[in-house]
Amino acid sequence: MSLGYFMVLLDTTILSVALPAIRSDLGGGLTGLQWGVNAYTIVFAGLLLGMGAFADRLGARRVYAAGLVIFVAASALSAAAPSLGALIACRAVLGLGGAALLPASLALLAHAYPEPASRTRALGIWASVTGMAMVAGPIVGGALVDSLSWRSIFLLNVPLGLVSLAAAYLFVSETQRQKQRGIDPAGLLLAFASIASLSYALMKSGAYGWSSARIVLALAVFACSAALFGFAEKKGKQPMLPLSLFKHPTVSAGMLSGMAINAGLSGILFLLPLYFQQSRGWSAHASGLALLPLTLPMTFGPIMTARIAARTGPRAPLTAGFALAAAGALLQAWSNADSAYAMNLIGLLLIGFGIPFIIPPLTAAIMSAAPRTLSGTASGALNSSRQLGGTVGVGLLGAIVSGSGSFLSGLHLALAFTAALLVCGGIVSFVWIGRSR
Repeated sequence: MSLGYFMVLLDTTILSVALPAIRSDLGGGLTGLQWGVNAYTIVFAGLLLGMGAFADRLGARRVYAAGLVIFVAASALSAAAPSLGALIACRAVLGLGGAALLPASLALLAHAYPEPASRTRALGIWASVTGMAMVAGPIVGGALVDSLSWRSIFLLNVPLGLVSLAAAYLFVSETQRQKQRGIDPAGLLLAFASIASLSYALMKSGAYGWSSARIVLALAVFACSAALFGFAEKKGKQPMLPLSLFKHPTVSAGMLSGMAINAGLSGILFLLPLYFQQSRGWSAHASGLALLPLTLPMTFGPIMTARIAARTGPRAPLTAGFALAAAGALLQAWSNADSAYAMNLIGLLLIGFGIPFIIPPLTAAIMSAAPRTLSGTASGALNSSRQLGGTVGVGLLGAIVSGSGSFLSGLHLALAFTAALLVCGGIVSFVWIGRSR
């Protein structure tokens, strides 16, 4: 299960250092690069809810295996993309495969480790192994881009996916199928429409302005589709996302905290490679190495923090993690083209050590609070909120930078906003997560 999600994260982190090379080869400005990132994230976030429900209904291992097949095929097609539009389309298909992989992998882990403490430790190992993608992506991606081309980064998924597919059939037991659960096509379409329209509005606001007809229309589509989604899930006989799941304060607060951490992390991973390469003039490989202080702690930190959370509960580590990440983002906001790298180093370390205090305890808290029969749905909802946060983070921070007088001034404002958002995530975690009904 760790290997499968390793691929999902690797595809995100490895792309960040390849963005300038893709722009040089295929063309497209900052908005085009945002679509390269968000074509994957929009589909991924929009379909996570549906795929979580499918995992409960059809069996998590079946959905996981189908996601692997799609992911491998789309990766091979991405490597051969002749244009930016074709690459964006392939990235969207990758999002479909990733959406099937993630909630199914968490449902299989919840099935294998039903006891909360052992589940928390297992999720710590899962997060630690998958955190290696945060390290491998920038380093391996930078080396491949500099020595071969950006196309080579997508070919890495092919052997990894085939190994993971074989391992799933050899070592993973299937979950019990919830055959009474129906399909909710209206909910699936409305969730996707709301996420896609909001992302479009955020990404295009800098180019067209918030008062333009396109942006107003996109925001109206978001508001209507989000309201209709809530109504459909409340009144439907077989809702994709039972709203009773959110009666538990840990589940509701966890979704908000998940949005906050992914908005901050995805925005930082989008902006900092551009800062290192455009403002400092570094190569893609050097930019990947510069991000090591952020990504390296994610390989060993989750194991330690999972043990802490198993003993103390999730609230304390979550609050500490958000505080560290917010301090690191605020420190990055002071960076200029001629700033000493030591400032970036300290800020990245704070963020890198903060993330492991957030992801495993947050995931374990929600999976423990949700009914076991809805483990796939709960994991899909959590990761949908996280990926929605990532989409909003990239779109909103990109809009802040695009609407500023210069890249550096926009970077400062965007990172200060990120710090404030992370502080809010810490407050929500401290007040609500871990409480009983």
